[in-house]
Amino acid sequence: IPKDLLDICENALWNRDPESTDKLLEYAQTHGKDAVQKGEEEAWRSGSVTERLKHALVKGITKYVVEDTEEARLDKERYPRPLHVIEGPLMSGMSVVGDLFGAGKMFLPQVIKSARVMKKAVAHLIPFMDAERLANIELMGATEDDNIYNGTMVIATVKGDVHDIGKNIVGVVLGCNNYRVVDLGVMTPCEKIIEAAIREKADVIGLSGLITPSLDEMIHVAKELERAGMKIPLLIGGATTSKTHTAVKIAPRYQAPAIHVLDASRTVVVVSNLLDKELRDDFIAEVNEEYEEVRDDHYDSLKDRKYLSLPESRKKGLHIEWSLPENLPPKPNTVGHKVYEDIDLNQLLPYIDWNPFFQVWQLRGKYPNRGYPKLFNDATVGQEARRLFDEAQVMLRDLINKRKIRASAIVSILPANSRGDDIVVYADESRTEEAGVYYGLRQQAEKDKESSDAYLCLSDFIAPSATGIPDYIGSIAASAGFGVDELAAKYEADNDDYSAIMVKALADRLAEALTEKLHQDMRREMWGFAPNESLDTQDLLSIKYQGIRPAPGYPSQPDHAEKTTMWKLGNITEATGIELTDSLMMHPGASVCALVFAHPKSSYFAVGKVTNEQIVDYAARKGTTVDAVETWLRPILSYDV
Repeated sequence: IPKDLLDICENALWNRDPESTDKLLEYAQTHGKDAVQKGEEEAWRSGSVTERLKHALVKGITKYVVEDTEEARLDKERYPRPLHVIEGPLMSGMSVVGDLFGAGKMFLPQVIKSARVMKKAVAHLIPFMDAERLANIELMGATEDDNIYNGTMVIATVKGDVHDIGKNIVGVVLGCNNYRVVDLGVMTPCEKIIEAAIREKADVIGLSGLITPSLDEMIHVAKELERAGMKIPLLIGGATTSKTHTAVKIAPRYQAPAIHVLDASRTVVVVSNLLDKELRDDFIAEVNEEYEEVRDDHYDSLKDRKYLSLPESRKKGLHIEWSLPENLPPKPNTVGHKVYEDIDLNQLLPYIDWNPFFQVWQLRGKYPNRGYPKLFNDATVGQEARRLFDEAQVMLRDLINKRKIRASAIVSILPANSRGDDIVVYADESRTEEAGVYYGLRQQAEKDKESSDAYLCLSDFIAPSATGIPDYIGSIAASAGFGVDELAAKYEADNDDYSAIMVKALADRLAEALTEKLHQDMRREMWGFAPNESLDTQDLLSIKYQGIRPAPGYPSQPDHAEKTTMWKLGNITEATGIELTDSLMMHPGASVCALVFAHPKSSYFAVGKVTNEQIVDYAARKGTTVDAVETWLRPILSYDV
């Protein structure tokens, strides 16, 4: 083993050098089979400034971009004005990037690195452009309208929603294709979106959202755009959005085009079609025709689908024989709350699920190399996936070693019993005082006649109070997002979208990993029903353990409003700093919450569509209005409102 490599390896093994990861990666890059020697690496520097800028943009190299941009700016013969540097070599380079991305020869991480180069170059030119503009004002008393963009998009995460990774990626991709993007950030009120669209003379408005209530907010924005007489196309995107929801709920409320965009890579095609005078009318007509078919299919499916009445579905629920010894609920070793502060993030690394990380960056392999780590073997995206993963490891190590982000959590196990479709949580083991109630929703959509599957509700997994058998319910609220927004803001201020997106994506992975570890600790120690559990990461991700941890707002309990009960019972905001927004999003964004069930017969399921009968019953049990319940549960209603 060469002496220099031996030193690096020994320092890594003995944990003597916090820079070991970086040094190992650097060694691999300079000594591996694909290594480029220093002379070759810098050979591109001998080209013209135009060639160098183009190379830097395509390869995502920031090292020399400021000095090369300045060299181009000083070449007054070729580029008389700073604007001409943007219109010339910079736009030329980004055009290559856009073409390569469109052809599938360049991937999202590379595009975002290219955007970082472009932003740094433009940032260098802006002071000179401002000085020129002020000189023109003084000389002529007016400004020139320099419009070098293909169009302008105002984009925002809607009110009540704090997730913005997807929105930020859309902004970068559009920027790479010479569109001006005005990003209004997160939790953006409707009136601010409309004001910005008018002020910025937007050609397109983009709305993003992650959680169910954001769907209603998007409908509200569409209505208000219509009321304001706007004619600007509206693009809809985000995890809970869909073509069906856009076609059925949003498009009919706005006369201008309202179009669902599946992911960032498709945004450019949609926007360019909308802004191309020759293609626009045909494109809109095609979308309208497609959405009309989607609406017809949706309403036909509502007519065709059959549902059991609520009494019938309850009768066919999961009825556990609680008196049998094997069905008795496991008694916890510890009852109450446990708060975790300033958690050591190193403990979470073995629990990270990397698949969603690559999905954020839109790196998808083909069978048999779809998932991590087989993704690295994929002929198309494997090399870029490996490069992205290596860079993620460097940032992850930096975040942890320098304590740039923090994590905290609370775990609870509380006395509980079921009462019909609900779970009553008691103040203490005497079970005489109710501390709160988790309300449940039951499956109603008719199953195949041959099926003997139960019509499930989460309360089925908790012993009924009538049995006299003491049972318990657990919960987890965890975040690895403290410090993330500030760090991302610093990167963005430095025109480094790549690092801003990377830190948020990694924080999301750490939050999920923290939840996975805490759930395992509950099973092994705090609850203690699986003290000898020994599962590797893949087994954990494949849910090979006993019990489940469904999250409010997700298929087994689609009502985000149930988070308020969890927060009240655990005093979560005060204990951990994790807050709930008006739309019941968690803040910081890299946060997770879940209920925890211990019974071996508990299983994940989707409630699916429910009838008005159940909504009325659910609202009465909660002591709220049907309208309020329908607002939170609109995506699962079997009827139109």
